[in-house]
Amino acid sequence: MLLARLVEVSTQVASTRSRLAKRDLIAGLLREVTGDELDLVATYLSGTLRQRRTGLGWRGVAALPPPAATATVELLEVDAGLERIAALAGPGSAGARREAATSLFARLTAPEQEHLRNLVTGNVRQGALDSVVLDAIATAADVPLAEVRRAAMFSAPTGPIAVAALGGGAEALAGFSMLVGRPVRPMLAGTAPDVAAGVAKASPDAALAVDTKLDGIRIQVHKHGDEVLVFTRSLEEIGERLPQVVAVARSLPADDLVLDGEALALDETGRPRPFQETASGTATHGPSAAADAGVRPFFFDLLLDGPDSLVEVPTRERLARLDAVVPEEHRVARLVTDSPEAAQDFFTDVVAQGHEGVVLKRLDAPYDAGRRGSAWVKVKPRHTLDLVVLGVEWGSGRRQGWLSNLHLGARDDRPGHEGFVMLGKTFKGLTDELLAWQTERFLALESRRTTGTVFVRPEQVVEIAFDGVQRSTRYPGGVALRFARVLRYRDDKPADEVDGVSALRALVPGGAP
Repeated sequence: MLLARLVEVSTQVASTRSRLAKRDLIAGLLREVTGDELDLVATYLSGTLRQRRTGLGWRGVAALPPPAATATVELLEVDAGLERIAALAGPGSAGARREAATSLFARLTAPEQEHLRNLVTGNVRQGALDSVVLDAIATAADVPLAEVRRAAMFSAPTGPIAVAALGGGAEALAGFSMLVGRPVRPMLAGTAPDVAAGVAKASPDAALAVDTKLDGIRIQVHKHGDEVLVFTRSLEEIGERLPQVVAVARSLPADDLVLDGEALALDETGRPRPFQETASGTATHGPSAAADAGVRPFFFDLLLDGPDSLVEVPTRERLARLDAVVPEEHRVARLVTDSPEAAQDFFTDVVAQGHEGVVLKRLDAPYDAGRRGSAWVKVKPRHTLDLVVLGVEWGSGRRQGWLSNLHLGARDDRPGHEGFVMLGKTFKGLTDELLAWQTERFLALESRRTTGTVFVRPEQVVEIAFDGVQRSTRYPGGVALRFARVLRYRDDKPADEVDGVSALRALVPGGAP
């Protein structure tokens, strides 16, 4: 199958809002292919690559060669090209990677180039990623969706699920199970604005577990004897970078374990270090960075204990088994209570200790791998700011043709400074109505533009919610917002009254640079 055929269907999927129509378009494409091509179609339509790391970041694919006039490249050729790029290492590999990427992209048409660039950078915007692809697999294979979703709990990549379902039906899907060494999709949490709302959402009439929410790196640790694998949320294996995590796992008494938790750097007082210090420790190859940063594991769930798969048993049983296997010093601090007031006090305490918040967990719920629902509900302190829009980037995929990603600025109130200073970007929280409105609004405020970005006069104020502030060497104010999202535009407030950067710098753990 040509890459162009997949791009054609992805474009059609992006152009419809109907989930059923998206599902049927994808299911039709899945029926056209078999084997490795089927694996690739499901993987690419899920917005991912089979290669966990290619070495190609946004900069590596920002400038593309002139496109080909006609589509000639097969899906398997694209995958093979990316595999060769991913394998490049050592002296001279950066230049070789650029040459290989240029050679691959030069063979693609303009729509193919754009789609592959979005895949490489994790920027596919078709309004149908993994969950809809799973629905489509069930439709294409004529098997119950519940069977597909169950298999998905035990296989983080989507491609193998498609191959099994269309090749062997429900019987093949039933063969997926928990195995040490094969990562599963992490269970995800819903959100609530405060503890009371979170309790009402997760478990209003019964006791629940209140877990400390750490601001670290989500890890899934697999142990078989002395062999330990550490997977990130994106399924990259990083055990060699986390020697303390590996050492703790090896010290645990059971031979076979699969644990869910966080890797976190602490300072000498036991308070969490800034998120970037944890991230830098896990992002660097070799153990020294993580060891120097003091990155340690804190586990909050147990998915496999010896021969027993625990994903389908209640939370209370998994926690009891976790407590029996993992010492308290390596477990996330937890309170079990039926009192909303006690849950609120616990939340207040952990936030005062420098942590992100809490996760409220229903005690009778299974581990719903890869799913987000009300069995887990996270609550974090809600911060809001009034900021000014400094520029807007043109959207892609479903947002094609609209000004989408906002450049957010605060008043630069530091001594000796003036004007506005950028804090980050976001397109989160924007409805279609807001996208249409802001496209017209910001084109009217345009001061200049570059490829992909319209810079505007700093006049429009927007209210932003965010989860935290981190140090930044990218932005001149030295800080950046984490998980910023649009709440509303404020036409009642002039730009010279937006929030100042000094208050934000004071929120950075350990202080801003």
